[in-house]
Amino acid sequence: MQRHALLLAALLATAPLHAQTLRLAGILGGKALMVSGSSAPRAVAPGESIDGVRVISVSRDAVVIESVGGRETLRLGAEPVSVGTHASAPQQLTLYADARGHFVSNGQINGRPVQTMVDTGASAVSIGRAEAERLGIRVQQGQPVRMQTANGVAEGWRVRLDSVRIGALEQRNVEAIITNEPMPYVLLGNSFLKPYEMTRKGNELLLQKR
Repeated sequence: MQRHALLLAALLATAPLHAQTLRLAGILGGKALMVSGSSAPRAVAPGESIDGVRVISVSRDAVVIESVGGRETLRLGAEPVSVGTHASAPQQLTLYADARGHFVSNGQINGRPVQTMVDTGASAVSIGRAEAERLGIRVQQGQPVRMQTANGVAEGWRVRLDSVRIGALEQRNVEAIITNEPMPYVLLGNSFLKPYEMTRKGNELLLQKR
């Protein structure tokens, strides 16, 4: 299967492609072999970008991409797709502090609505168990962990979230910690924030893709 995908990628790489076009050349494991313009094929995993176009998901014979023009599906063997001249526009979001100085925002986890709060001191996204169960996350399949908190040692579970989104910003396959303690918000730790440069001015926090 891998040799077939690589051979297909090599063959497609020799075909002339119009500028600002994107083609799916093959599937290699969980990554898509993408050809942008006349460049060589590049393996792109969900959540990663190529020339400003982000890969959302990868299946056996197709990939969902997102650019400034929205989302669309590329399929093996299909014609190249134009991604527009502004596909490299930066992804950014401005959040505003509430009365307590916290940056709270509506968001989505695995496509379901949640209330989030930025927490730069947390290594991973943190979710209370009750909220996780509401979201359909199977806690029992997570990896048990022990955490040091202000109240002592607490138990939790390490899981992977298919997607975490606030505004126009989305990350795939995000590490998260489920805790037994109830939490009023989903805390957005560095497992989500790491790809973004954060700039604070007064009560504004700008998150911009690096």
